[in-house]
This record gives sequence, structure tokens and C-alpha cells, in this order.
Amino acid sequence: MTVSKSITVLRTVQQVRQWRLQCILNRESVGLVPTMGALHAGHCSLVNESLQENDRTVVSIFVNPSQFAPHEDLDAYPRTVERDLELLERAFNQKSVDAVFIPKISEMYPSGITLDVNQQRGAFVTVHGCSEQLEGVTRPQFFRGVATVVTKLLNIVTPTRAYFGQKDAQQCVVIKNLVKDLIMDTEIRVLPTLRESNGLAMSSRNEYLSQEMKDRSSIIFKALSTGQAYYTQRGTKVAAKDIINLVKPIITSDPEFELEYLAISHPETLDDLEYVEPGVGAIISTAVKVPRESGDGKARLIDNVILN
Repeated sequence: MTVSKSITVLRTVQQVRQWRLQCILNRESVGLVPTMGALHAGHCSLVNESLQENDRTVVSIFVNPSQFAPHEDLDAYPRTVERDLELLERAFNQKSVDAVFIPKISEMYPSGITLDVNQQRGAFVTVHGCSEQLEGVTRPQFFRGVATVVTKLLNIVTPTRAYFGQKDAQQCVVIKNLVKDLIMDTEIRVLPTLRESNGLAMSSRNEYLSQEMKDRSSIIFKALSTGQAYYTQRGTKVAAKDIINLVKPIITSDPEFELEYLAISHPETLDDLEYVEPGVGAIISTAVKVPRESGDGKARLIDNVILN
């Protein structure tokens, strides 16, 4: 255990459990904000909510290898721990983060971990029914990795509440079902997506983009918002294909953008919807690949809006 100015940095599961035990003895509620680092204002909004709702707040920083496929950007994923700690120390006025959990891979995966799913050994968690569609089509191992690491974090910290952003809509559905079905005693709090001034959803992957590309990528949210406004203005049952036909041409108007998927899904099951009805609603979600600043490949951006 180390202390970075005002924040206690925990490196092992044992240290976290000792810290958590003291909270239990003091009858203090604990909020957990799980992250993969490269923190930005979106993360800070989750932390701020936890600070307001709990006696203690812990942030985890761990780039989880099991949610990356062998061909994906695990090695290139931004790692900015020192900057992250500085941000957590100065970003909040009245209360501050109490602890940051920064484990090694060996601490989180005692049996070891490889990116090849067929070669992995040990215990993993899969949430069937909401992991296979949308993001799961092109990233079949992704939500198995997410569900596994979130299960580990909730087991280690046993938080009163855990905080996630609506930007990762499918992840939030997977985690809610995980907690419900494994009967975990943690409340899952999902907060609205925080956006840059141009509307682009805040994401650690935005670090791959030039400012010019960030501005161009803001068309993704504009497109989704167009579909949202179309549905809201009608105030009645609307065909999903009509919304898709409005949104898709806006995103694909940039010839360098690669649309991976555009879907209108049930807000709880993520099943594809033929119609969107008031009272049930839907999620319009998309994944778009855009050129990186380095010119080396493309960055994959996801976003969504809620239809009520």
C-alpha cells in the first residue's frame, strides 16, 4: 500500500480487503468506479456521483486483458497512471477519492491469462442472452472478459454501489444481469454519457484522434440525435427501419467512416426491435471506425441514445 499525496493506492487484493474491512467496522458505505485508466471528465462525473452518494469511494484502474482479442489494441491502449492519480487528487473540491486500486495482471488472474480464449485456463463468467449481439458480434470475447473482471472487482471490493456510464450501453445491461443473476449485494448505478462540447461521447479512445477528427466524429451523435428527435416528435409507435433510414446516411456521409453496426434494441434484453413504442422505448446504438491521428489503422467509437 502506498499513498499518493491524499489518495491511498492499493496494489493487492489483500490490501483492498483490509481497507474495506475498516469501512465495514465504521459502518461506511463504499462506492466503486471501475476504469481502465486514461481518465477523463466522463470518469470524473462517475466519481463525483459516488462521492456524493457514499461515505467512501474507491476507483480501480486496470486494463483488463481478457476483454481484448489477440488482434485488438491491448498494447496500444492508453496507460497514464501518474496523470490519472493527479486528476483524481485535484478534480474534486469538497470530498476526495479515498483509495485507488491498481493491481497487476497476476493479482487479478492468479491462473494466468492469454488473449487466445481457447488457451485460457481458470474461471470466467459469461452472461448469456445479452452478450452475443451488437458489440458481441465482432468482439465475441469482449463481454466474457467484462463480466469476468467486474465479477472479480465486485467480489474484491464488495461495494455498496458501482458506477458505469451509459455510453457503454450494452456493458451496462450485461452487468445489471450479472449482478441480478449472481445475487450480488451491489447497486449498479448507470449515469448519462458525458460529452465533449461538440457532442462526441467522452472516451479513452478519443486520445487516438486529432482535434479535426474529433470534430468530424461528432456527426455520430448528431445522427443518433436526429433519430431520437424523429421518434420523440411523433409521440407514438414508430417503425425501427424508419429511424435507421434517417440515421445511417448521416454517419456514412463521411467517406472515411466505417459503420460497423447501427441497431435499435430493447432497453433491457437488447433484442432487435421492429417497432419502438412509448412506455417500452429502445436504445439506438452504433459502432463506427474512424481514422487515427497516427494514420495507423482506425479507432473504434461507440455511442448510443435512449428512446423513452
